[in-house]
Amino acid sequence: MILYEYPFNERIRTYLRLEHLLRRLAELVARTHPLDHHYAIQTLFEIVDVGARADLKTEILKDLERHKQIFNGYRGNPAISEAALDQFIARIDTCYAALRDDEGKAGHSLAGIEWLTAIRNRIAIPGGTCEFDLPAYHDWQHRPVEQRQADLARWAGEIACLAEPVHLLLRLLRESGLAQKVYATHGQYQQSLPQSRTFQLLRVWLDPALQLIPEISGNRLLFSVRLLRRTDDGRLEHAADAEAEFEVHLCA
Repeated sequence: MILYEYPFNERIRTYLRLEHLLRRLAELVARTHPLDHHYAIQTLFEIVDVGARADLKTEILKDLERHKQIFNGYRGNPAISEAALDQFIARIDTCYAALRDDEGKAGHSLAGIEWLTAIRNRIAIPGGTCEFDLPAYHDWQHRPVEQRQADLARWAGEIACLAEPVHLLLRLLRESGLAQKVYATHGQYQQSLPQSRTFQLLRVWLDPALQLIPEISGNRLLFSVRLLRRTDDGRLEHAADAEAEFEVHLCA
Protein backbone atom coordinates (compact mmCIF):
# COMPACT_ATOMS: atom_id res chain seq x y z
CA MET A 1 0.00 0.00 0.00
CA ILE A 2 1.18 3.53 -0.79
CA LEU A 3 0.47 6.21 1.82
CA TYR A 4 -0.44 9.77 0.79
CA GLU A 5 -0.84 12.45 3.46
CA TYR A 6 -2.70 15.72 3.08
CA PRO A 7 -2.45 18.49 5.73
CA PHE A 8 -5.50 20.67 6.38
CA ASN A 9 -3.53 23.66 7.68
CA GLU A 10 -0.20 25.42 7.20
CA ARG A 11 1.19 24.34 10.58
CA ILE A 12 0.90 20.63 9.81
CA ARG A 13 2.17 21.26 6.28
CA THR A 14 5.35 22.71 7.80
CA TYR A 15 5.69 19.78 10.23
CA LEU A 16 5.44 17.30 7.35
CA ARG A 17 8.02 19.16 5.30
CA LEU A 18 10.41 19.18 8.24
CA GLU A 19 9.86 15.47 8.86
CA HIS A 20 10.50 14.71 5.19
CA LEU A 21 13.77 16.65 5.27
CA LEU A 22 14.88 15.20 8.61
CA ARG A 23 14.38 11.65 7.36
CA ARG A 24 16.35 12.45 4.22
CA LEU A 25 19.16 13.97 6.31
CA ALA A 26 19.40 10.89 8.55
CA GLU A 27 19.52 8.62 5.50
CA LEU A 28 22.22 10.66 3.77
CA VAL A 29 24.44 11.08 6.85
CA ALA A 30 24.50 7.31 7.38
CA ARG A 31 25.90 6.76 3.88
CA THR A 32 29.59 6.98 3.07
CA HIS A 33 29.99 8.54 -0.37
CA PRO A 34 31.02 12.23 -0.51
CA LEU A 35 28.16 12.94 -2.94
CA ASP A 36 25.65 11.72 -0.34
CA HIS A 37 27.24 14.01 2.23
CA HIS A 38 27.04 16.92 -0.20
CA TYR A 39 23.27 16.43 -0.40
CA ALA A 40 23.16 15.99 3.38
CA ILE A 41 24.58 19.51 3.75
CA GLN A 42 22.09 20.82 1.19
CA THR A 43 19.27 19.15 3.13
CA LEU A 44 20.53 20.72 6.35
CA PHE A 45 20.24 24.15 4.73
CA GLU A 46 16.69 23.34 3.62
CA ILE A 47 15.73 22.36 7.18
CA VAL A 48 17.10 25.66 8.49
CA ASP A 49 15.08 27.54 5.84
CA VAL A 50 11.82 25.74 6.69
CA GLY A 51 12.47 26.16 10.40
CA ALA A 52 13.03 29.90 9.97
CA ARG A 53 9.29 30.68 10.13
CA ALA A 54 8.90 33.32 12.82
CA ASP A 55 5.94 31.64 14.54
CA LEU A 56 7.06 28.01 14.20
CA LYS A 57 8.68 27.69 17.62
CA THR A 58 5.63 29.24 19.31
CA GLU A 59 3.27 26.87 17.50
CA ILE A 60 5.30 23.80 18.48
CA LEU A 61 5.46 24.89 22.11
CA LYS A 62 1.68 25.43 22.15
CA ASP A 63 1.09 21.98 20.64
CA LEU A 64 3.37 20.33 23.21
CA GLU A 65 1.60 22.11 26.06
CA ARG A 66 -1.80 21.11 24.69
CA HIS A 67 -0.82 17.45 24.52
CA LYS A 68 0.63 17.59 28.03
CA GLN A 69 -2.71 18.83 29.36
CA ILE A 70 -4.54 16.07 27.49
CA PHE A 71 -2.30 13.36 28.94
CA ASN A 72 -2.50 14.84 32.44
CA GLY A 73 -6.26 14.40 32.13
CA TYR A 74 -5.74 10.63 31.99
CA ARG A 75 -4.37 10.51 35.54
CA GLY A 76 -6.42 8.33 37.82
CA ASN A 77 -7.76 6.25 34.94
CA PRO A 78 -7.39 2.58 35.98
CA ALA A 79 -6.90 1.57 32.32
CA ILE A 80 -3.81 3.80 32.02
CA SER A 81 -0.42 2.92 33.47
CA GLU A 82 0.74 5.81 35.66
CA ALA A 83 4.39 4.89 35.07
CA ALA A 84 3.98 4.93 31.29
CA LEU A 85 2.02 8.19 31.53
CA ASP A 86 4.74 9.82 33.64
CA GLN A 87 7.39 8.66 31.19
CA PHE A 88 5.55 10.09 28.19
CA ILE A 89 4.81 13.42 29.89
CA ALA A 90 8.49 13.62 30.85
CA ARG A 91 9.37 13.21 27.17
CA ILE A 92 7.03 16.07 26.28
CA ASP A 93 8.63 18.20 29.01
CA THR A 94 12.12 17.43 27.68
CA CYS A 95 11.16 18.47 24.15
CA TYR A 96 9.46 21.60 25.46
CA ALA A 97 12.41 22.68 27.59
CA ALA A 98 15.00 22.06 24.84
CA LEU A 99 13.06 24.10 22.30
CA ARG A 100 12.15 26.87 24.74
CA ASP A 101 15.75 27.28 25.92
CA ASP A 102 17.20 27.39 22.41
CA GLU A 103 17.62 31.06 21.65
CA GLY A 104 16.70 32.29 18.21
CA LYS A 105 15.51 30.17 15.30
CA ALA A 106 16.44 26.52 14.92
CA GLY A 107 19.93 26.07 13.47
CA HIS A 108 20.78 29.75 13.82
CA SER A 109 24.22 28.87 15.17
CA LEU A 110 25.13 27.26 11.83
CA ALA A 111 25.10 30.74 10.29
CA GLY A 112 28.13 31.55 12.42
CA ILE A 113 30.25 28.87 10.73
CA GLU A 114 31.91 30.79 7.92
CA TRP A 115 32.85 27.64 6.00
CA LEU A 116 29.22 26.46 5.88
CA THR A 117 28.02 29.92 4.94
CA ALA A 118 30.34 29.91 1.93
CA ILE A 119 28.89 26.57 0.80
CA ARG A 120 25.34 27.79 1.33
CA ASN A 121 25.99 30.85 -0.83
CA ARG A 122 27.32 28.72 -3.67
CA ILE A 123 25.16 25.60 -3.48
CA ALA A 124 22.14 27.19 -5.21
CA ILE A 125 24.30 28.08 -8.22
CA PRO A 126 24.42 25.29 -10.83
CA GLY A 127 27.85 23.72 -10.42
CA GLY A 128 28.70 26.37 -7.85
CA THR A 129 30.51 24.01 -5.47
CA CYS A 130 33.23 22.88 -7.88
CA GLU A 131 36.73 22.50 -6.46
CA PHE A 132 37.92 25.75 -8.07
CA ASP A 133 35.07 27.64 -6.34
CA LEU A 134 35.38 26.00 -2.91
CA PRO A 135 38.75 24.24 -2.53
CA ALA A 136 38.26 23.84 1.22
CA TYR A 137 34.97 22.05 0.61
CA HIS A 138 36.64 19.86 -2.02
CA ASP A 139 39.24 18.94 0.59
CA TRP A 140 36.54 18.10 3.16
CA GLN A 141 34.85 15.74 0.69
CA HIS A 142 38.10 13.78 0.52
CA ARG A 143 38.46 13.48 4.29
CA PRO A 144 37.85 10.06 5.93
CA VAL A 145 34.18 9.11 6.04
CA GLU A 146 34.23 8.98 9.85
CA GLN A 147 35.30 12.61 10.03
CA ARG A 148 32.64 13.73 7.56
CA GLN A 149 29.93 11.82 9.45
CA ALA A 150 31.10 13.29 12.75
CA ASP A 151 30.92 16.81 11.31
CA LEU A 152 27.46 16.20 9.87
CA ALA A 153 26.21 14.72 13.15
CA ARG A 154 27.49 17.77 15.03
CA TRP A 155 25.77 20.19 12.65
CA ALA A 156 22.56 18.14 12.71
CA GLY A 157 22.67 18.37 16.50
CA GLU A 158 22.04 22.10 16.14
CA ILE A 159 18.50 21.36 14.92
CA ALA A 160 17.76 18.47 17.30
CA CYS A 161 15.62 20.73 19.51
CA LEU A 162 13.32 21.16 16.51
CA ALA A 163 13.48 17.60 15.21
CA GLU A 164 12.41 15.78 18.36
CA PRO A 165 9.13 17.66 19.01
CA VAL A 166 8.14 17.53 15.32
CA HIS A 167 8.54 13.74 15.27
CA LEU A 168 6.61 13.44 18.53
CA LEU A 169 3.74 15.70 17.50
CA LEU A 170 3.26 13.97 14.15
CA ARG A 171 3.30 10.58 15.82
CA LEU A 172 0.56 11.67 18.23
CA LEU A 173 -1.46 13.17 15.39
CA ARG A 174 -1.25 10.04 13.26
CA GLU A 175 -2.20 7.79 16.16
CA SER A 176 -5.41 9.79 16.61
CA GLY A 177 -6.73 8.68 13.21
CA LEU A 178 -9.48 6.13 12.76
CA ALA A 179 -9.37 3.89 9.71
CA GLN A 180 -12.30 3.67 7.34
CA LYS A 181 -12.74 1.90 4.02
CA VAL A 182 -14.24 4.09 1.28
CA TYR A 183 -15.18 3.52 -2.34
CA ALA A 184 -14.56 5.85 -5.24
CA THR A 185 -16.96 5.80 -8.17
CA HIS A 186 -16.09 7.27 -11.55
CA GLY A 187 -12.65 8.06 -10.13
CA GLN A 188 -14.00 10.43 -7.46
CA TYR A 189 -14.68 10.32 -3.72
CA GLN A 190 -15.95 13.13 -1.48
CA GLN A 191 -16.76 13.22 2.22
CA SER A 192 -18.20 15.94 4.45
CA LEU A 193 -16.51 16.56 7.79
CA PRO A 194 -18.33 17.14 11.10
CA GLN A 195 -18.11 20.77 12.21
CA SER A 196 -17.89 19.63 15.84
CA ARG A 197 -14.33 18.40 15.30
CA THR A 198 -11.34 20.00 13.60
CA PHE A 199 -9.26 17.55 11.58
CA GLN A 200 -5.66 18.40 10.79
CA LEU A 201 -4.40 15.55 8.62
CA LEU A 202 -5.82 13.14 6.05
CA ARG A 203 -4.03 9.86 5.33
CA VAL A 204 -4.94 7.90 2.20
CA TRP A 205 -3.76 4.32 1.63
CA LEU A 206 -3.94 3.18 -1.99
CA ASP A 207 -3.06 -0.20 -3.50
CA PRO A 208 -0.20 0.31 -6.02
CA ALA A 209 -1.67 -2.50 -8.14
CA LEU A 210 -4.47 -0.08 -9.09
CA GLN A 211 -1.91 2.17 -10.79
CA LEU A 212 -3.87 5.21 -9.65
CA ILE A 213 -2.63 8.47 -8.15
CA PRO A 214 -4.83 10.45 -5.73
CA GLU A 215 -5.27 14.18 -6.20
CA ILE A 216 -6.42 15.34 -2.77
CA SER A 217 -8.08 18.64 -1.84
CA GLY A 218 -9.90 19.65 1.30
CA ASN A 219 -10.71 22.08 4.08
CA ARG A 220 -12.41 21.98 7.48
CA LEU A 221 -15.78 21.20 5.89
CA LEU A 222 -15.00 18.42 3.40
CA PHE A 223 -12.33 16.63 1.43
CA SER A 224 -12.28 15.01 -1.98
CA VAL A 225 -10.03 12.47 -3.65
CA ARG A 226 -9.81 12.49 -7.44
CA LEU A 227 -8.08 9.46 -8.92
CA LEU A 228 -5.64 10.06 -11.75
CA ARG A 229 -3.94 7.72 -14.19
CA ARG A 230 -0.59 8.25 -15.89
CA THR A 231 -0.77 8.04 -19.68
CA ASP A 232 1.92 6.58 -21.93
CA ASP A 233 3.31 10.05 -22.63
CA GLY A 234 3.60 10.85 -18.91
CA ARG A 235 0.53 13.07 -18.55
CA LEU A 236 -1.93 12.66 -15.67
CA GLU A 237 -5.61 12.41 -16.52
CA HIS A 238 -8.75 11.82 -14.51
CA ALA A 239 -9.48 8.10 -14.31
CA ALA A 240 -13.23 8.52 -14.81
CA ASP A 241 -13.68 4.77 -15.29
CA ALA A 242 -11.99 3.87 -11.98
CA GLU A 243 -14.05 2.09 -9.33
CA ALA A 244 -11.67 1.63 -6.42
CA GLU A 245 -11.71 0.88 -2.70
CA PHE A 246 -9.11 2.50 -0.50
CA GLU A 247 -8.53 3.38 3.14
CA VAL A 248 -8.54 6.82 4.74
CA HIS A 249 -7.56 8.03 8.22
CA LEU A 250 -8.82 11.36 9.53
CA CYS A 251 -6.49 12.65 12.25
CA ALA A 252 -7.34 15.38 14.74
